This record gives sequence, structure tokens and C-alpha cells, in this order.
Amino acid sequence: MDDVSQLRRGAVELAVLRMLAEGELYGGALVDQLAGYESLATTRGTVYPMLSRLRAAGLVETTWHESPVGPPRRYYRLTDEGRAACERRSSAWRGLVADMNRITGGKEPTA
Repeated sequence: MDDVSQLRRGAVELAVLRMLAEGELYGGALVDQLAGYESLATTRGTVYPMLSRLRAAGLVETTWHESPVGPPRRYYRLTDEGRAACERRSSAWRGLVADMNRITGGKEPTA
């Protein structure tokens, strides 16, 4: 894994947690939402194993819902532990971004 891939992996995982903090989603919907952000766009081959890892870690849980088109879909939502992890990681991310912006000469975030 190259250096940029490692940075992206952590960012994509946090983005997935933040999206699930807004409500339950199925994997394909997460991939579609991530596609709206150029630096976070990824494939189902990345998202589904990530969701499996998050589920094994107790951060997400799943339910099945009928789909209007095709077979039932597995929906993911945060557990209480997942919500706490999401908040910790979000706070850490904001601190990292602020510090790295100062170091690299980037702009300070405004909120």
C-alpha cells in the first residue's frame, strides 16, 4: 500500500462512519455518496470489506430491507460504540487537519 493509499483509507473509513451517523444506508448507497467527493471516491470492493471490518469491531450493525428493484439489501447503521468512535475520530481528524494546515501552509479551517 503506498503512502497516499494509507491516508485515503483512514479518510474513507471516517467518511463512511460520518455518513452512517446520519442514518442507515446500504453499501451501494455509501459508494454512490463517496463518488460525489473526488478524493474519497472508491469501489464496492473497498467499501464492503470495510463494512465487514466495522461490523466485526462492533461499530456497525445490519438489518435487511426489501429492495424495490432486486433482492433485499443489507443496511448498515452505527451502534452506540460506533457513534462514540465516530465522534472521537472526527475530533481527532479536525485537530490533525488544523495542525497539518499550519505545517504545510494551508488555510485554517473555518468551523
